[in-house]
Amino acid sequence: MLNQSLKNKLLVLGAIIFSINTISAQEEDNLGTEVVNIVKPYSPTISDAFKVKENPLMNDSTNTQKKEVNYSIFSVPVASTFTPAKGKATSIKKAKPLKLYDNYATFGIGNYTNLLAEFYSNFEISRTDNFGLFFKHNSSQGGIKNVLLDDKFYDTQLEGNYTSRQKDLNYDISAGIKHQLFNWYGLNSLYNTAPPEIINSIDAKHSYFSGFAEGSLMMEDSYFEKGTASISYLGDSFSSSEFNIKVKPEFGFDVIDFPLKIGVDIDYLSGKFKRNYSNTSDIKYSFLNAGIIPSYDYSTEDLSLSVGFGAYVSLNAEESETNFYVYPKFEVSYRLVDELLMVYGGIDGSLAQNSYNNFKEENPFVSPTLHIQPTSELYNGFAGLKGKLSNVIGYNVRASYSKEDDKALFISNYYKGQSAGNEGYENGNSFAIVYDDHETISFFGELIFDVSTNFYLGINGTYNSYEIKYEIEPWNLPTIEATLFTTFNITDKFYGGASLFFVGERNDLFSSSIGILSDIEVITLDSYFDANAHIGYRFNKQLSIFVKGSNLFGDNYQKWANYKVQGIQGMLGASYKFDW
Repeated sequence: MLNQSLKNKLLVLGAIIFSINTISAQEEDNLGTEVVNIVKPYSPTISDAFKVKENPLMNDSTNTQKKEVNYSIFSVPVASTFTPAKGKATSIKKAKPLKLYDNYATFGIGNYTNLLAEFYSNFEISRTDNFGLFFKHNSSQGGIKNVLLDDKFYDTQLEGNYTSRQKDLNYDISAGIKHQLFNWYGLNSLYNTAPPEIINSIDAKHSYFSGFAEGSLMMEDSYFEKGTASISYLGDSFSSSEFNIKVKPEFGFDVIDFPLKIGVDIDYLSGKFKRNYSNTSDIKYSFLNAGIIPSYDYSTEDLSLSVGFGAYVSLNAEESETNFYVYPKFEVSYRLVDELLMVYGGIDGSLAQNSYNNFKEENPFVSPTLHIQPTSELYNGFAGLKGKLSNVIGYNVRASYSKEDDKALFISNYYKGQSAGNEGYENGNSFAIVYDDHETISFFGELIFDVSTNFYLGINGTYNSYEIKYEIEPWNLPTIEATLFTTFNITDKFYGGASLFFVGERNDLFSSSIGILSDIEVITLDSYFDANAHIGYRFNKQLSIFVKGSNLFGDNYQKWANYKVQGIQGMLGASYKFDW
C-alpha cells in the first residue's frame, strides 16, 4: 500500500496527464477565438517550483488502454432574411427649360405717326451652321410745334448673316443695306419773319443710302488667332460718296515661353463731296492708315497685365502727306479683396479715322461739305476701382486724363442769308466739322443694383473738363452727363423698364457773312432731361403687347442748335415669337 502523501501526488499527476491528453484530442481548427487581457506577464520565482524527490512505483495489476476520442463539427448554414436598402441619390428639382424661338416680329404705332417694325428669322442649315435675316424700320411723319419746315424722317435697314461654329474654326459673314431720310428743319429765329415764298423754296430733304459686308474668323491651334474684315459704301442725295475698307487680323506666338500677340490694323478710306460749303470747289479725301500692335499679356488668379505699343503710318493721298505715330498700350488690374475690390489702370492711345458715315450716324444734320481727316489720341491715362459693396450692389469709379490732336467737333455752318437759290443745308441749319487739339480730365462713377432676376437698376455719371487750343469753346460737348436705367418684372405676365438721361449745357456758334451780322455769337444750349418708360404684358410664351413712352417730361429741348425734338411720345405695339 502506498502512503497517503504518495497517493495524493499520483492523483494530481494523473489529472494533469489526462487533461493534456484531452486537450491534444481537440482539433485545432475547431477552437474558438478567445481574447486574453494580460495585465502583467507571469514571472516565476524559485519558491513557486517544486522538485519530485522520488519516483513512484507502478504496481497496478491492470493497465487500461485509453480510448481514442475523435471530434467533428457539423456546420449548418443559416439563411439570413435581412436585406439592406439600396442607396438612392437625392433628386434635384429641375427647372423647366425656357422655350427659345428662332423668329420674332414686332410692330408699334404712336403719336406723330411714329412707326416701328422689326423682324428677325433664323434658319438652322446644319448642326453647326445658321442663317439669319433682320429687318428694321423706324419712321415719323413729324409734327413738332413751331417748326417751319417738314420734320419727318425714316430709317430702314435690311441685314443677313451666316455663321458657322466648328471644332477648330468659327466664322461669320454678314451684309446689309440701309436707307435713311432726314430734313434740315432747324432754321434759326431770323426765319420767323421770313416771307412765305422763302420758306416754301427751301427743300430741306436729305437722304442717305449705304451698304456693307463684313466677316470674322477665329481659329484654334494656329498662329492666326482671329481677324475681321469689312467693306462699306455710303452715298447721299447730293452725289456724295464714300468707300471704306478695314482689315484687322491678330496673331499669337509663344517664343521661349513668352506669349506674344501681334495685331494689325489697316484702314482705307476714300470719298468725295460735290462741293464745299463756300461753293468754290469739290472735296476729295483719301487715307490709308496701317498699324502694328504687339503686346504681351500676363495673368494670374488676381493679376492681369497687358504691355505693348501701337505704331502707325498714315498716308494722305490727296495732300501727299505721310505721318508716323507711336502710342502706348498698357493696362493692369489687381484683385485686392476677392470680388469686393479691384484696382485697375493704364495708358492707351490710338489713331481713329473719321468718316462721313460715322459723322452722319452721330448727327444726321451735317452738310454734305465736310472736311475729313483722322484724329490722333496721343494718350489716355486712367485709373479706377471697381467691385461690389454687397452681393447685389456693384460699383465702378474711374478718373482719366487724355490728350488728342485734331479732335472732331460739330459746329453750326454759317448763315448765308435768306435766298431762294440756297441749297437746303445753306440756311444756317446744318453742321460742319472743325478740328482742335484737346486735353480732357474726366471722372466717371457707376452703381449697379442687381437685386434679382426681377429687378435691375443702374446709375452712372460723367464729368468732363476740357482745355482746347484753337477754338473758343469745345463745341457741342457737355460737361456733365448722367443716366439712370432699370428693368423689372412685376409678375410673370407684367414686365417693364425705364431710363432717364441728363445732358448738361453745350455751346455752339452762330456766325454770318452778311451785313451787320458778320460777327459771331456763342449760343448756349440748355441742359435737358429725357425720361422714357415701357410696360409689357405676356399673354403666353409667344405673344406680348407693350406701351412705350418717350420724352415723358414733354420738354421740346434742343439736342442740336435750332433742332427741337418731339414732345411726349407714346407708342402701342405687340411682339410675337414663333418657329417656322
